[in-house]
Amino acid sequence: MRGVIPALVVPVWRTLPWRTLGAAGAAGLLTAGLPRLLGREGGGPLALNLLRAAALALALGLAFLLDDPARHGTAPVPTGRAARAALRVALVAPVAALWWTAVLLLVPGPVRPPAGDVTLEAGAACALAVAGAAVAVRRTDAPCPGWPVAAALLAAAVLAPLLLPDDWALFVGPRDPRWPAAHARWAWLLAAAVAVGALSLREPLPHRAPRPPRTG
Repeated sequence: MRGVIPALVVPVWRTLPWRTLGAAGAAGLLTAGLPRLLGREGGGPLALNLLRAAALALALGLAFLLDDPARHGTAPVPTGRAARAALRVALVAPVAALWWTAVLLLVPGPVRPPAGDVTLEAGAACALAVAGAAVAVRRTDAPCPGWPVAAALLAAAVLAPLLLPDDWALFVGPRDPRWPAAHARWAWLLAAAVAVGALSLREPLPHRAPRPPRTG
């Protein structure tokens, strides 16, 4: 196994949806840097909303991370699905971290919201996207479930501020007294997404053939 994983790095790297991820990353950078492009600094609420929009753009791109048009042809390989999916995540994670650092730096320091808390939000959104993709891969035979997962994630991001009660609000401002509690909920969302994603990466148990009825 130790020798197989390094041998898979280049093939897996080539099969990653770099075009989709690149488009999502470019959209996020453009969103975060919009005030600079317009020559305006913008206020704190605007900067926070732009950072959240940039994080959502990346999460939507990551919904396609496990898309594999050759999924059914590559299923019987010795590494197993969990190892291949984990390798995809491991290859993309450093790139995503550098991208997010650039996004944060595009926002001027005086109006930048607490970086750690906003990073927690972004991490939870990205983890939810990958977990949704993992669940879709496990539950369906679709080789490319990215579109339905991205649509569900976008719908959740739009509907959550409208449907969640005030006591469970997630999208609040730094000056809102609910900010610490909201980010405790973000942390729980991140942990739940990681757990669900990890469990969904396991190989499904083989179906047992039904036992013939007893005679006599």
